[in-house]
Amino acid sequence: MRHFFAPEISAEEKTYRMNSDESKHILKVLRLKEGDVVGLLDGKGSVFQARISLASQKACEFELLNHEVIPQENYEIHIAIAPTKQTERMEWFVEKATELGATHITFVDTKNGERAQYKYDRFERKMISAFKQSKRYYLPKLSEKIIPLKDFFEAYPNGLIAHCYETEKRDIRDTFKTQNCPILIGPEGDFTTEEVELSTKYGYEPISLGNTRLRTETAALYACSIMKFLCE
Repeated sequence: MRHFFAPEISAEEKTYRMNSDESKHILKVLRLKEGDVVGLLDGKGSVFQARISLASQKACEFELLNHEVIPQENYEIHIAIAPTKQTERMEWFVEKATELGATHITFVDTKNGERAQYKYDRFERKMISAFKQSKRYYLPKLSEKIIPLKDFFEAYPNGLIAHCYETEKRDIRDTFKTQNCPILIGPEGDFTTEEVELSTKYGYEPISLGNTRLRTETAALYACSIMKFLCE
């Protein structure tokens, strides 16, 4: 069964009208028609089995047949990352992190960061596409803006930080906790020594991601993969 994102859907209603963009995709690209049954997801765990009752490119209408709530995972995979200058690299990261099971993606502003703002809607579309393709039921939480590093520490203390300085570090597999343990990935120019010192004041522990030096988005995906493995 094909799944579609329907964020405003409600279990209290018997019908649902799809937005025009998704309706065009359903009819023109996938060639679905009236009577076909699909799955509608709200990104918060609800799954609706729905039958197309009106095939319109302006707004498909669905008859809601049944509703199920999928329990949420009992773990968090929170990646905080300083975005690169190239938007395409970060879009690729958001897409793949969603597929891998990230529950939170936060963009942070650092001293050596290459970007201080980004287009949330563009990244959200990439995330939603990956969410549907990977058949997840909970949409990851994506920060609506790039957050100053200190604000991030205050909101999410006691995590793990990956940096390139020659200091004592522990393996991510020995330090990661499945709740309240974000992993912070720095920019291409790395964190400054002041930022690393600040992280320790907020309970962050330095970790190793292996013997090779990874690009920002590669390091983040590697961390995400390890976190997923440890959680499951």
